[in-house]
Amino acid sequence: MKAVVFHEHGDVDRLQWAELPDPQPGRGEVLVKIHACALNHLDIWVRLGGRPAPIPMPHISGSDIAGTVAGMGPEVEGLETGTRVIVAPGLAPEGGEFVLTDRDSGDPAFQIIGFQTQGGYAEYITVPARNIIPVSDRYSYEEWASMPLVFLTAWHMLFARLGLRCGETILVQAAGSGLGIAAIQLAKLAGARVITTAGSEEKLHRARELGADETINYLTQDFVKETLRLTNNQGVDAVFEHVGGETFTRSLDALKRYGRLANCGVTAGAEVTINLQQVFAKHLTIHGSYMGSIGELKKVIALAEAGKVKPVIDQIFPLKEARAAQQRMLDRKNFGKIVLKVV
Repeated sequence: MKAVVFHEHGDVDRLQWAELPDPQPGRGEVLVKIHACALNHLDIWVRLGGRPAPIPMPHISGSDIAGTVAGMGPEVEGLETGTRVIVAPGLAPEGGEFVLTDRDSGDPAFQIIGFQTQGGYAEYITVPARNIIPVSDRYSYEEWASMPLVFLTAWHMLFARLGLRCGETILVQAAGSGLGIAAIQLAKLAGARVITTAGSEEKLHRARELGADETINYLTQDFVKETLRLTNNQGVDAVFEHVGGETFTRSLDALKRYGRLANCGVTAGAEVTINLQQVFAKHLTIHGSYMGSIGELKKVIALAEAGKVKPVIDQIFPLKEARAAQQRMLDRKNFGKIVLKVV
């Protein structure tokens, strides 16, 4: 099969076009013919070597996969060749304590496809049958591929960690990202008031089209001051934070008393300084969040099938142009998901 791989960590030019053996499904596994694979910042961090975990080399990135069932190993039932599917990006041991309680990503053995295992920048992949979710033709393969990781992560952050409720106000950082787009839609669907940030007026306009109630240009405005102004100096009930660095620290300043913050990313830096007096004096709660469960993903996909949330694609690149696709993400030019078209 054709694939894009890297043999060592480094810059985007490490990505190489390669011919590899077709994978073969083992017991309980499904062979998926990949039609589209969406990018995530995880792809960049893994290529750079910024994630402290062993990965197979040469490595195939890509966690967000849509395609068709091309084959099945022994003991796989209920699927047919040619079925349109997406792949749940999280791998956890079946029957484990965390899986049985619908907390897959809390399992110590949890892995992410395209990170600790080979991913979707390729023509084929084999995955456990439990990771297969059939989908309709409501959306294209590229649109379906743009949903799994970000919508699952957003759902888990908003509801399993933050416990977002109808009538609350939430600040969603980075509206133009895949996570931001998912969070805006899901928070509005839950009946929350959404304030969001972005670095251009065009991105803020598109965020309002998705349902954001208030928008802040973080390049020309102080997002903490604006958030306080928009909430009568009370602050927000919750912050959806996936940037890290100074954005994380200052997001705490935007919270009201008894406010909650959830974080799942460190694009701007993993090391932060926290004023603990602020945390305990304001009764603040900080939640870590790491993707989510297959059960949660199925709930999100059901919402997409019903038209209650929708994928947002920034640009589609041929698989061979994976370098250009990753560079677009690095340049922060995208509003929505960048997708590789495989076939």
